[in-house]
Amino acid sequence: MGLNKLKDQLQTEVDTAFLYDSIAAIQSDDNLNRVLQSLSQIEKGHAQNMLDKVLTIDSKYQMPMPSSRAKLQLKLGKIFGYSSIISSLSSVEKQFAVNAVKNKIENGEKPTGFEHNHLKIIEAVNNNAALNVSGGFLSKFESRHKSVGGNALRAAVLGSNDGLVSNMSLVMGVAGAAVSNNTILLTGIAGLLAGAISMALGEWLSVQSSRELNQRQIDLETEELLASPEEEKKELVLLYQAKGMNVIEAQKLADKAFESHETAIDAIITEELGIDKEELGGSAWEAAIASFVLFSIGAIIPLYPFMILEGKNAILLSIGSSVIGLFGIGAAITLLTGKSVMFSGLRQVGFGLAAAAITYGIGSLIGVSLAG
Repeated sequence: MGLNKLKDQLQTEVDTAFLYDSIAAIQSDDNLNRVLQSLSQIEKGHAQNMLDKVLTIDSKYQMPMPSSRAKLQLKLGKIFGYSSIISSLSSVEKQFAVNAVKNKIENGEKPTGFEHNHLKIIEAVNNNAALNVSGGFLSKFESRHKSVGGNALRAAVLGSNDGLVSNMSLVMGVAGAAVSNNTILLTGIAGLLAGAISMALGEWLSVQSSRELNQRQIDLETEELLASPEEEKKELVLLYQAKGMNVIEAQKLADKAFESHETAIDAIITEELGIDKEELGGSAWEAAIASFVLFSIGAIIPLYPFMILEGKNAILLSIGSSVIGLFGIGAAITLLTGKSVMFSGLRQVGFGLAAAAITYGIGSLIGVSLAG
């Protein structure tokens, strides 16, 4: 690493420590104050190590003061609130982690998983409801609640919506071209199968990739735990404190977690990695099949009228059935958004009919053009 790059890195470490100290100074919560000061001390240690490297090249160089940029950040924080500084520190920690992993790979070393620990801690601080960043308690970082079954419901609603809207648009586009009933049916069935297979494959890849990534992180943390259990324990104590526990409670909980290897790795998976073990155990094939079925259910709604009727009657029944389906999907979305049933239902109907009208109009123009 060149001298200028080393100096830039040193300045970043100094600025980061300065901002941690500054945020810690305004905390009314003792736990957060200690956590932030601990992070500051760690960054000061990093700064000293970086200075030692600089001194091997420039023996007269001295530890720099906090930069004008960091001081300006602090002044702006006093006026507009310190949330931007917290976000900035999170970004800095993320870049530190990326650089640390990159350097180890370039040097032929294996990443240990420790590289992301500071990022995990500052993110825990970020989400602590007691974080005092503007003279009062910052409600912006209040806890985020997850509803039970929210992900499954979201997948069901969006999967059926995709099937209904996409196939309704396809069927109306072909119907607009005034082709035969058999052609509309063939096209609709092809659209249903193509969309359902695509959705299923996408869902399988998504779940499987997520499982593999999470398992890789767990493997790294397991190796890390075996190599440096005390360091992992200290990080866990800091994380518990960052989430609002006092020192004694955090230490007791960490001691309890580290009574066995299994409970220790469970605590690390939950607290450091934020991985839901139940989600990790989910089946990619089950997700793919569910996605296929849900998309197909939505896609069959605008298509089935052409199996029993022809011409305008089939088109009208298709539109009517689709309107009912769209309204139902819109109503189901209110379970996720909290909006009124009527508003969400009519909005969904409006979007769906607009898409169908556009494709029907295009199909009509193409049909006239071909006929001419």
